[in-house]
Amino acid sequence: MSGPSVLFIGGTGIISSACTERATTLGMEVYLLNRGQNTTRPAPADAQILVGDANDAESLRSAVGDREFDVVADFRSFTPSQVQSRLDVLGGRMGQYVFISSASAYQTPPGRLPVLESTPLRNPFWQYSRDKIACEDLLVQAYREHGVPATIVRPSHTYDKTLLPMDGGWTVVDRMRRGVEVVVHGDGTSLWTLTHHTDFARAFVGLLGHPAAIGDSFHITSDEWLSWNEIFTLVGQAAGVEPRLVHVPSEAIAAVDPDWGAGLLGDKAHSMIFDNTKVRRLVPDSTAHIGFHTGAREIMAWYDADPARQQVDAEMDAKMDQLVAAHRQTGVQ
Repeated sequence: MSGPSVLFIGGTGIISSACTERATTLGMEVYLLNRGQNTTRPAPADAQILVGDANDAESLRSAVGDREFDVVADFRSFTPSQVQSRLDVLGGRMGQYVFISSASAYQTPPGRLPVLESTPLRNPFWQYSRDKIACEDLLVQAYREHGVPATIVRPSHTYDKTLLPMDGGWTVVDRMRRGVEVVVHGDGTSLWTLTHHTDFARAFVGLLGHPAAIGDSFHITSDEWLSWNEIFTLVGQAAGVEPRLVHVPSEAIAAVDPDWGAGLLGDKAHSMIFDNTKVRRLVPDSTAHIGFHTGAREIMAWYDADPARQQVDAEMDAKMDQLVAAHRQTGVQ
């Protein structure tokens, strides 16, 4: 007898690929709804691929046919209209709808730490986060008024071997290896939580089909708290160099690059640490095991295995030069 049937909308992304792998390993009947174009993280052989565009209601309806699912896990909704479209197509044909929100939806800057699921949701700096909050509002109302079996999950900064944690990605490592200064926002002492995607998956898959998760919300993160100075240093060490850090106020970065600045002021510039007690009550074995010192080496090994992956963003590199020149006197050499 097969395990519960699970439809992942997505399923091959940074977060969802590990969830797909764990779900198939545990014997769940896994379906992936995507456009079948991901080659970086191929789907497990046991997963069934449904090719379609989740943002086109007719394409979604055609792809799923008349199937019913014990769980639908939606990694690809970012606005209320997208969530509503999923509910319109799949409503009444799923035992649980799991919406992947974001920990950046929490009060920013946080009023107190650690962050709990009861922490207010408010982010005046970042539209992405406000849209996720609006999605949550829709689902809470749908659960209260219509009994829609919704569960909300808020990842924080979750990574795999392909994702460097700092803005600029490989451009930052390239600068480190050239001996050029790299930009760290603020004074580098704010605390941050990085979560390996396999650690996230252990807790996440434990919530799938769990009756106590219906109508509730959970964040899933590591319990390791690192300053941004430590994060940059660990990446540098994995790259075989001692990085030269220059500290630049987040507001100054936003003045040069508003999009970069929005992600800082609306998220990374503030200390964000989390209490994971709530998810552990439902999934007792969900403690994270992979520290970032290990994750950084895994990331660097992946990039160094194929030079084609080492793409430098010339525009970002120039912006970093500009910021370094203006703020070098405050940096740590």
